[in-house]
Amino acid sequence: SMNRVYLVRHGENPANLNKQFSHRLIDYSLTQKGILQSHQTAQFFKNKQIDAIYSSPLKRAHETAQIIAEELNLEVHEFEEFREIDTGILEAQPPSKGNWDLYFSITADWFAGNAASSFPEGENYTRVIARMRRGLELALNGRDNQNIIVVAHGGIFISTIKDLATNVDVERLIRTENNNCSISELLLNGSDDHMTGEVVCWADCAHITGEAAQFVVPVPDEHSAVSRK
Repeated sequence: SMNRVYLVRHGENPANLNKQFSHRLIDYSLTQKGILQSHQTAQFFKNKQIDAIYSSPLKRAHETAQIIAEELNLEVHEFEEFREIDTGILEAQPPSKGNWDLYFSITADWFAGNAASSFPEGENYTRVIARMRRGLELALNGRDNQNIIVVAHGGIFISTIKDLATNVDVERLIRTENNNCSISELLLNGSDDHMTGEVVCWADCAHITGEAAQFVVPVPDEHSAVSRK
């Protein structure tokens, strides 16, 4: 049961500009640039055969998904499973270098195989990958050779992709900026609890042009993908 899944990161929102963590307490709508990015993304999918659209419940993701859905005459299905990573107490605190250092220390643990490493009062990797798999399994249940869109967040996409696809180059992954409204294309076997597949393309932004392509890096400069190259 092989299906094509497009992972779409949401459009720009104020949390990107302010470099805030945003799981539940912080929940902004799109900026005007984010709306423009979403419309350009909708045009990318206009001539593709999309069977369903799923979204994180956070405003920035749902609004991005809704703009795409209106172009394709589809409805948006919100899944709690696609919410951004729960960074616990970090979300309630002003963004700081120390908090971002902690964020990248924990996600580095995840890439190194320490799934139990956890955000203070937040999630560990075991919980994150479990809900991402659960969301994809629900979205793909009963589908065969179909195309779906999942609009969600850079954090959950980047951290889980290595366990969803067999051909992931982790070093290249962390050196690639996952910009607003970037599109990653996967072929996934969603028939059982051991969902596997392959990445066709990762974090592509070729469809975003003009003012919309003036991307804001949502993390401090020292933690950007550019700095890791």
